[in-house]
Amino acid sequence: MIRCLAIDDEPLALEQLKTYISKIPFLKLEDSCMSALNASKILADKQIDAIFIDINMPDLNGLDFVKSFLNPPLVVFTTAYSEYAIEGYKVDAVDYLLKPFGLDDFQRAANKVLRMYQLTHRQEPIGQPSATAQVAKEENDVLFVKSDYRMVRIDIPHIRYVEAMSEYLRIFLDGEAKPVIALLSMKKLEERLPKDFMRVHRSYIVNLQKIQQIERGRIVMDKNTYIPVSEGYKDAFNQFLSERSLEK
Repeated sequence: MIRCLAIDDEPLALEQLKTYISKIPFLKLEDSCMSALNASKILADKQIDAIFIDINMPDLNGLDFVKSFLNPPLVVFTTAYSEYAIEGYKVDAVDYLLKPFGLDDFQRAANKVLRMYQLTHRQEPIGQPSATAQVAKEENDVLFVKSDYRMVRIDIPHIRYVEAMSEYLRIFLDGEAKPVIALLSMKKLEERLPKDFMRVHRSYIVNLQKIQQIERGRIVMDKNTYIPVSEGYKDAFNQFLSERSLEK
């Protein structure tokens, strides 16, 4: 059972959350409260695996509350304000429910919580990955970034390289002539990318699987794209090369 905490400053919304949680077989409501401050006390006293929390609350809003934790529980945000969606994804929320939402929407969010809980609390047998592990892997291979006024899906394995451009990033993808222009910091993206990616310059991250060759200290991605390796990142990149080089 996944132990849950429901948090909402509106009594009717809180009752709805409690009712929905009670209808999901693998969720167990441990407690509920109407403020983030009360939630802090509950979390200090009880083992909570997942929280369903409103964002727009007095004293301390749900986003700031979640940001205050080094290792927060699994988080599903609930709110009536769609403009919070991007902020919700920035703190690695499992899902984001826009009020008013029904039981079907809640069930989908709960299923995501279950998949993430299983991924972090259960070792899969060696061999073929289970269906749960495969779903989790697929979800971890996807990013959504803000580009203009849209949230654009990025399949991580399709990223060739990333170039920083002031406050924006240019994300170059397989088979796409033009990059995705995203309002995002290099550091934030670097933290999210898997080990197949490496920062090689203050302005560049490359997908190591997409490198064609190294020429005069530069990375050749294709016949028209050369990426410099700066001094600050050269040791790590040379270590990567030495571990994979076959020399006489």
